[in-house]
Amino acid sequence: MAVNTLKKAHFSITILLCLCLIGLPSTLFAKNLRLGMGDQMDSDQGAFATRFKTLVEHYSGGDLTVTLYPGGALGAEAEMIQNTRLGSLDMALVAVNNITPFAKELGLLTMPYVISNHVDAVKITTGDLGEHWNEIAATKVGVRILGWTYSSFRHLTNSKRPITSLDDLKGLKVRVPQNPIMLATYKAWGANPVAMSWTETFTALQQKVVDGQDNPYIVNHSMKFHEVQNHLTEIHYLYSLQPLVVGARAFSKMKPEQQAILSRAGLEAQQYALVYQLTEAGKAKQHMQAKGVTVSVLEDEQEWMRLAKETVWPKFYDTIGGKAFLESVMQQLQQQ
Repeated sequence: MAVNTLKKAHFSITILLCLCLIGLPSTLFAKNLRLGMGDQMDSDQGAFATRFKTLVEHYSGGDLTVTLYPGGALGAEAEMIQNTRLGSLDMALVAVNNITPFAKELGLLTMPYVISNHVDAVKITTGDLGEHWNEIAATKVGVRILGWTYSSFRHLTNSKRPITSLDDLKGLKVRVPQNPIMLATYKAWGANPVAMSWTETFTALQQKVVDGQDNPYIVNHSMKFHEVQNHLTEIHYLYSLQPLVVGARAFSKMKPEQQAILSRAGLEAQQYALVYQLTEAGKAKQHMQAKGVTVSVLEDEQEWMRLAKETVWPKFYDTIGGKAFLESVMQQLQQQ
């Protein structure tokens, strides 16, 4: 008798639990995605990430949520890429030069004077070329690219002197990411490049370990480089592209509708990021000038370009897919 009563009680509890689960909102099964970023929230990365988070949560009805970790809170950018590919971090938003150690072919996107303007930046990250980079990222790195942040050109700042020519650059200690192409470029120009992680940069500038660094206007402004740098020079050797990546293995395990939501949100955030760059970069420049930073332009940038193409490009043809591939990319960028 006691056994029957126990069975009936167990059955009743099971039914009750099932009914409760049926009545529970779908957010009970929500998945939270952690997104690590190298930059602060008031930057291009911050604008992209905020938009992406809003779109994902809207399109998923709250079933997917995104928590943002800006300013290297989850480690240096290279570390976040490693954790994303291994699956201990869901997504990372980083400069493309911090992915190239895992896939040298992506180094083409950091070759000096390949991208000339915003139009080129969009062309090289969409269509067939965009698919090409995504395939490399998936097969070589173990991540998928969901979208690109367009941050414009990396302008040189320093605490020593105005830079208007190659002669002015000689011997200047410039912080450079751990990217062989960027290191080789500054060496070709006669500077003294120092490879350093992004999280160490501000302190190194503050303590005079290095004299300068390069980044787009919005990043320079958001990092308050005006507090440790007096001079900025507008150079156009490298357009800063910052992809949002998700672990390929983790992405493959998601439901198709979740994959579609992340892909759509990434594309729409990418479009938003370009508009943000076009509208906010000028304000960032004005802010830095108001804080006392002098802005210079190069008198001989054609010579900077010549040295880069003649001495740097040939060194990396084999690692970026070959000279013919680079030439084909340049031809595609020149097409109307």
